Amino acid sequence: MEVREIFEGVYKANGKLATENLAKGIKVYDEELIAFGEKEYRLWNPYRSKLAASILKGLRNMYIKRGCNVLYLGAATGTTSSHVSDIVGLEGSVYCVEFSERNMRQLINVCSTRENMLPIFKNARDLETYAEDVGTVDILYQDLSARDQPELLLLNGGLLKKGGYAYVAIKSQSISVSKSPREVYREFFNKVSRNFQLIESMDLAPFDRMHLFAVLKKK
Repeated sequence: MEVREIFEGVYKANGKLATENLAKGIKVYDEELIAFGEKEYRLWNPYRSKLAASILKGLRNMYIKRGCNVLYLGAATGTTSSHVSDIVGLEGSVYCVEFSERNMRQLINVCSTRENMLPIFKNARDLETYAEDVGTVDILYQDLSARDQPELLLLNGGLLKKGGYAYVAIKSQSISVSKSPREVYREFFNKVSRNFQLIESMDLAPFDRMHLFAVLKKK
């Protein structure tokens, strides 16, 4: 078996994307666990995680690292956020905002096995209800199905430190079905450009259709 690190905390295990499991022996979404020496790795499915898909599509800038504090908007049932938890380790924290009661029940179970994941049952539009609990973060990760995705990035960007990074999955069909994806993406970047500088972006096909994944830096 071959394991090599491609980003800090992100690996290729036998050619497949993986993170080192922070909660040994415990799966989150039926992912495969691989033991290698004293360590255990979780294979990271790019069809279940837009961050994993972006890495396989050539992501160049991975600022999510050990010790980072991450505000994660749209944590759903904990698939990607649990891999982020693996990457930041116990020195970091992942604040998981989710508004679906059904998703939150599963997310709480995941967080119960991971000391660095904190479930927040709130709407991402209600920043004032969780801002004090979160404080200032190094990374903002946004994966929301909403028409107001750029406005939510600007709102929650208030918790991101200056010079911090935002990882955003822009879902064109959630914003507008009457405009082309290219037009939606252009308007998104125009709306957030006063606060954020675009570092890189990539289409997520074939893993996700009509999704653009973007890395932005807070000005």
